[in-house]
Amino acid sequence: MTKITDNVYHIGIDDYITDLFEGQYKIPNGISYNSYVISDSKVAVLDTVDEKFSEVWLDEIKNILSGKSPDYLIIQHMEPDHSASIDMFMNVYPDVCVVANEKTFEMIEAFFPDLSVVNKCEVSEGDTLSLGEHTLNFVFAPMVHWPEVMVTYESKNKILFSADGFGRFGTVGYSGEWADEARRYYFGIVGKYGPQVQSLLKKAETLDIKHICPLHGNVLSGNLEYYLNLYDMWSSYDAESDGVVIAYTSVYGNTKEAVLKLESMLKERGCPKVVTFDLCRDDLSVAVENAFRYSKLILATTTYNSDIFPQMYYFIHALIERNFQNRSVGIIENGSWAPRAGSIMRTMLDKSKNLYWYDTAVKIKSALSQENINEIDNLSKEVCFEYMALNTNDNNLNPEALFKIGYGLYVVTCANNLCDNGTIVNAVTQVTNTPDRVAVAINKGSYSHDIIKDTGIMNVNCLAENAPFSLFKRFGFASGRDTDKFDGVSFERTSNGLAVLAGYVNAVISLKTEQYIDLDTHGMFICSVTESKVLSQMPTMTYTHYLSDVRPKPDAENKKGFVCKICGYVYEGEELPPDYICPLCKHGASDFEKIN
Repeated sequence: MTKITDNVYHIGIDDYITDLFEGQYKIPNGISYNSYVISDSKVAVLDTVDEKFSEVWLDEIKNILSGKSPDYLIIQHMEPDHSASIDMFMNVYPDVCVVANEKTFEMIEAFFPDLSVVNKCEVSEGDTLSLGEHTLNFVFAPMVHWPEVMVTYESKNKILFSADGFGRFGTVGYSGEWADEARRYYFGIVGKYGPQVQSLLKKAETLDIKHICPLHGNVLSGNLEYYLNLYDMWSSYDAESDGVVIAYTSVYGNTKEAVLKLESMLKERGCPKVVTFDLCRDDLSVAVENAFRYSKLILATTTYNSDIFPQMYYFIHALIERNFQNRSVGIIENGSWAPRAGSIMRTMLDKSKNLYWYDTAVKIKSALSQENINEIDNLSKEVCFEYMALNTNDNNLNPEALFKIGYGLYVVTCANNLCDNGTIVNAVTQVTNTPDRVAVAINKGSYSHDIIKDTGIMNVNCLAENAPFSLFKRFGFASGRDTDKFDGVSFERTSNGLAVLAGYVNAVISLKTEQYIDLDTHGMFICSVTESKVLSQMPTMTYTHYLSDVRPKPDAENKKGFVCKICGYVYEGEELPPDYICPLCKHGASDFEKIN
């Protein structure tokens, strides 16, 4: 038992017995089942625990309440690891009122056909329950990751009881890095339901949260932005880090030999992280977690019974099932007489969105040949194209980099003595080519405008089509005056010392200001090009592509009002105030359009 705040208690039951969570996920660090008690004028217990620990849990509740009886049992999620002790609890406290939503009550009847719940309170989205000084607000979270799920917000102490959200493998006392077991838990359990998690995060944005209390793992307090940002990234299917995952199977060692050569070449060419998994021996859930963690994936396997090796099939199926997308992917296949593995893997992944396939496919026929070694070398060059471009001093003025400029979207990076900064712009134009000059217009209200006017230098990061919406939120919807936009972001530096974003940029152009023109709301910087590099052949992000394929679709169903064309926020009302500012992206009324 742990006291979270006055009169709010955490009962975490640690399970060191179970070896496989949900019958499939190895949990060498154990697992916890969390329940919570709020003791006020009325007493509420939130969720129960796995039936193996019912008696220990009930004893803990008895010790906390010191003779009082609970008034409410609040059920947020009906999976048996959280609901299996409902009947034992009600045998001990038969007068308790069960608080749940309609779907939950249906599931209670299905799980406990002999249990009669007479005293019950059915709640709907937005309903509240007063316990005295503490008021509970019920927020529905369907399909995160079951249809009946709801979370509960306690407004006095600003606590979000988050059901399975923000949970992790490991007991409460597990001291390892939170993100490692939370990431594996998320992509194993919740990963398929990214859009639903995004909907819940939008609701959470409206709440002032000081503590997050999940049903698995430890209570989260302090630096909640870190946990919220990770959940935003994971549920958007964005790469968390720049790097390469190589997943392989090998029957007689020849495919493994190819993988080890590729691994060595990638490291030699500057790849920041290479993680390799033997799918027959390594934990599948860890391999899946890392495929979502890093930006690039190489699949290497053999043709087997006119199909692909079973463990590779299970791995790819696990990725597809969890909405794998927004990654660069390469293929190594092996087959002695009728190799089909490469085409089968590509066909399976046709169901995934926004995959960029490397041109080089390595095709081994039994043992590794010199031709295969050359193919592996070419594949490593493709994968490391951007690292090689950034880390070489050759051809620092590549005119092809300027071909990436179009009516697109860019991140302009800059820095002062305090920090790196960056902002989204859409006005970048090449104005001369002898010598190369580029004009960049930046809103005068932007912190980046002030930095560049002071320092005279900037980098234009030409965004590629794989740039996720979270990147636009980070660099376009916040101010560097009060936000470290590079916190947790992977980046390199050009020779001028400024940042280049990793993974989402097809070219970088370093600029030095020659002339500044005041354009009322904007400042235009006329600049000479000091360095330019092509980092990938992925198409440039156009404004049209951003609006149609990147920006989230407006949640405008059955709503009347105006939708922001930049971020999709919906203002409900008959008229939009002319001075209205979007609360998400900070754009003005001119960037809203009426919902028909």
